[in-house]
Amino acid sequence: MSRIIVTGGSGRLGRSVVQALADAGHEVVSIDRVASGLPVRELAVDLMDPAGTAAAFSEVRPDAVVHLAAVAVPGALPDPEMFEVNTRLAWNVVEACLASSASALLVASSPTVIGYGAPGWTPSYLPLDEDYPREPWNGYAVSKVAVEEIIRMAARRHGDRMRFGLFRPCYVIAPEEWEGAVTQQGHTVAERIADPALSAVALFNYLDARDAADFVRTWIERCDQAPNGEVFFVTAPDALVDLPTAEAVAALVPGAAAAAASLTGSDAVFSGRRAAELLGWRARRTWRTELAAPVEAAAAEAAPIDAGRLR
Repeated sequence: MSRIIVTGGSGRLGRSVVQALADAGHEVVSIDRVASGLPVRELAVDLMDPAGTAAAFSEVRPDAVVHLAAVAVPGALPDPEMFEVNTRLAWNVVEACLASSASALLVASSPTVIGYGAPGWTPSYLPLDEDYPREPWNGYAVSKVAVEEIIRMAARRHGDRMRFGLFRPCYVIAPEEWEGAVTQQGHTVAERIADPALSAVALFNYLDARDAADFVRTWIERCDQAPNGEVFFVTAPDALVDLPTAEAVAALVPGAAAAAASLTGSDAVFSGRRAAELLGWRARRTWRTELAAPVEAAAAEAAPIDAGRLR
């Protein structure tokens, strides 16, 4: 089995990734500023410090690295600071990997690179896939575009000695949030389903953290099956809404109504086809199988959709 560093291992996604890799028999080292409490080795390292980052990687000597550490909430910092932090973290991790024994690096990006939510956004087609043009419109999204380019540059420059990959996890739902814990947006998953406007701003995308972790494990074990520097959308197979997806999109994201006509039933707005075709990975969990509160109760509390609420 491999020795794997997970940066941001104490985060909402990081905890599930660390657990899944440990359960698969890998030796996991979590690097974060706070402890996760998981039964793995943990290092408190400021990844903004290139020398400290390089020293930690040199001491651990990882076979692979999963880079999740970032300012993960749009608007959490002013745009210039957001860009500086997220890109600096990526640079430092790439350089530390190259200076250590790492042979693979997987980095988390974001679906927001597509640019949905921008005023007047009108997609040319749905579902969105990895070939769709990137059109960031805030500091968080543009930082993720820059991170993607850093990794693609590294793949072109160092692809003879390392494997590089990128993944864009959809809105991550941690296991405790299915049980009723409040999400990072300040409401529960049941409330998100009861009021479709809460999820419309993210195009009803979502992903169980354990499925995201399983993707990470799969990529580490099969990364040689994909082109070096490849990017993947990682998504649940359906939309986080208790309505036909096309109907919900037409009502609450009117600019996407025409493109949504191609969606049927509960289709996701983001495509996971590339991960399935290149890595054989598919998400196994949906909100219908994981939500602790009865779906009927959430639907009964839902207010009528008001398309004007998001205009």
